[in-house]
Amino acid sequence: MGIFERYLSVWVALSIVAGIVLGKLLPSVFGALAALEYANVNLPVAILIWAMVWPMMISVDFASLKRVGEKPKGLLITLVVNWLIKPFTMAALAVLFFKHIFAGIIPPADAEGYIAGLILLGAAPCTAMVFVWSQMTKGDPAYTLAQVSVNDAIMVVAFAPIVAFLLGVTDIAVPWATLILSVGLYVIIPLVAGLLTRTLLMRRGGVGAVDGFVATIKPFSVVGLLATVVLLFGFQGQVILERPLIIALIAVPILIQSYAIFAVAYGAAWVWKVPHNVAAPCAMIGTSNFFELAVAVAISLFGLSSGAALATVVGVLVEVPVMLSLVAFANRTRSKFPEG
Repeated sequence: MGIFERYLSVWVALSIVAGIVLGKLLPSVFGALAALEYANVNLPVAILIWAMVWPMMISVDFASLKRVGEKPKGLLITLVVNWLIKPFTMAALAVLFFKHIFAGIIPPADAEGYIAGLILLGAAPCTAMVFVWSQMTKGDPAYTLAQVSVNDAIMVVAFAPIVAFLLGVTDIAVPWATLILSVGLYVIIPLVAGLLTRTLLMRRGGVGAVDGFVATIKPFSVVGLLATVVLLFGFQGQVILERPLIIALIAVPILIQSYAIFAVAYGAAWVWKVPHNVAAPCAMIGTSNFFELAVAVAISLFGLSSGAALATVVGVLVEVPVMLSLVAFANRTRSKFPEG
């Protein structure tokens, strides 16, 4: 586990502080960056998101799809949790907290933005960081890759309809054109670019060439993530300074969702006697989020300074310590599962 993954929460926290300070000191600069957009898509943020997502997509080998039939139980748990449970429980928790429990604290207009951001998080299963969690729990790397590949294939066609449905249910207006454009920009285009890059690298030097290239460009992914956080909090800085409690409030439903989803997936794997090297990664995939996509779509749909964008970034801050605690729990309970 590299220094970036190990201390991701620290880097994100420092980027949040930097964004707030710079947004306060240089409001004209952030205003100019916000104005650089086309069809509701902010161009600087789009470039940063591509820098994050492209290296992840290079690591996805869709040839691994042929292996999913070997151990169908883990894949079935992952798919049911990711697409039939997680988006809807996240939406329900968001509505429960921001329309009822926190109703007297947060204005209704702000609450709608936070609900939208949490829905985007819940509908985007993890694509990249799950490889880190799988490695830390001694998961089957090839099967983890197969699970991620299937999720990516489903996400291309299912993400937009699920998000649009859930946002519609919560009475938040969503332009379909912008949502579909966001999926195209931040899923389909990087996925195609990643597949083409992987194909060229495999022809030149095989898996070693792919791993070496991904390691070389990984710093750009790190810069993309942290720079995006700086931009987001630069625009959100004034709100946070005036109401710092909002970060903690947004984190509450995310924490409940994360631990509950892990319990469902991990518990189902235990009952079904799934080997631990498949059970742990399949639970991690359901618990973790593709926060890069959620952040990008929130910006495209609602704007850089929106509550939805803020909620997705809080998801980044919360996720790493939560996932590390679940990795520790999975490792302690390894003996309860069959060996791989």
